[in-house]
Amino acid sequence: MKFRPCIDIHNGSVKQIVGGSLSDTNDYAAENFVSECGGGYYGSLYRSRGLYGGHIILLNPPSSKYYAENVRQAYSALSAFEGGLQIGGGINNENAGAFLDRGASHVIVTSFVFRNGEVCFENLNAMVKAVGKNRLVLDLSCRKKNGEYYIVTDRWQKFTDIKLDEKSIELFSRYCSEFLIHAVDAEGKASGIEEGVASLMGECIDIPCTYAGGISSFEDLDKLKALGGGRIDFTVGSALDIFGGQMPFDRVCGYGG
Repeated sequence: MKFRPCIDIHNGSVKQIVGGSLSDTNDYAAENFVSECGGGYYGSLYRSRGLYGGHIILLNPPSSKYYAENVRQAYSALSAFEGGLQIGGGINNENAGAFLDRGASHVIVTSFVFRNGEVCFENLNAMVKAVGKNRLVLDLSCRKKNGEYYIVTDRWQKFTDIKLDEKSIELFSRYCSEFLIHAVDAEGKASGIEEGVASLMGECIDIPCTYAGGISSFEDLDKLKALGGGRIDFTVGSALDIFGGQMPFDRVCGYGG
């Protein structure tokens, strides 16, 4: 279990947002924190602590007027920590190679694979062919509906028909090297982890995986460690002191092991 840091980029700035508030309309998101520092600053910070395996997420769609600036910020982070960061947000089989060439260790994909509420195996296989299973991370971020967790896409705005369960996890693990899972309804709220998601990850996933969403204290980390058997890596965003929260970055870096 180890800390995987994040660099979330929205409207050209490194931010922490309330995940469930994200909307393509007017490029809106409810903000918890907007950094005065760019992507390169955070890339250098994470490199200095040896925090490999963190992720950059581009939160605007490629159609947004801000997307080019988001990419510029991402390239700055990748240059500062070459080989140390993954990247997701608008990734497909045609642009993935450019991010890998710029220093990303892996690409993270959701919406390109999950289309119109279903799995597009043509696109999934195209991603594997383009970058290889070993450099592909599938984002299975989810929200609860009718008492069960479903994978969500398009910046967490749209439900798919795909339940996040043992069957789907086993299927998707054949195509990628890691999973990233945001518990979207807890994301950015610093209100505690989504225990159902953490339990599901601990019980069903046997490849590297990272949980994100709601972590606000070291008690939350202890709970995640227990539910995941110490195998689930974690991201802390809004609760970190470097993003305006209360959890000391230095102490979070040393958690797990």
